[in-house]
Parts: sequence; structure tokens; C-alpha cells
Amino acid sequence: MSKDIHILALVKGEERYLFLYNDATKAEVLRTLGRFASNVDLSFNWYDAAVLGQKVRANKQAAPPGAPIVAGRFELPPVSDLFPAE
Repeated sequence: MSKDIHILALVKGEERYLFLYNDATKAEVLRTLGRFASNVDLSFNWYDAAVLGQKVRANKQAAPPGAPIVAGRFELPPVSDLFPAE
């Protein structure tokens, strides 16, 4: 189990929603999203809960520990690596 802390943020008008969670607390944050969506005093709605919930569940599919790190979008490999000469 990873000890990484994930940060999920949403800004809606004057309100700021910030969720910190790890692998052990994913179910808890999903329940919290539902509780916030059902609270009529907040601007947080079911659409927000669905979108953020998808992001939480997508983190389950993250690469396992020890998997190779993929280069960032600005750190591209040389073209010669992509199209080797035959």
C-alpha cells in the first residue's frame, strides 16, 4: 500500500473544497463527497461529487510501486529513440 497523499481540489465561486486522502482513506473520501453533495447549504452538487469521485477511483489504477516513471510532457525522448534507423 502506498503512503502517498493525494490532493483533490475544487473551487466554486467563493467556496474552496480540498480533500486529502491516501489509499487507506479512499472509501472515506468517496463517502464525504456524497455527504457534501447532499448538503443543500453547499454549492457542491452531485455532478461535482461524480467528477471528483472518478478522479479518486482513477488513482486506484495508478502504476504499482517499482514501475518505470514515464517522462513528463515536457521531457520528450529524442526523435531517434522513437524512430530508430533500420
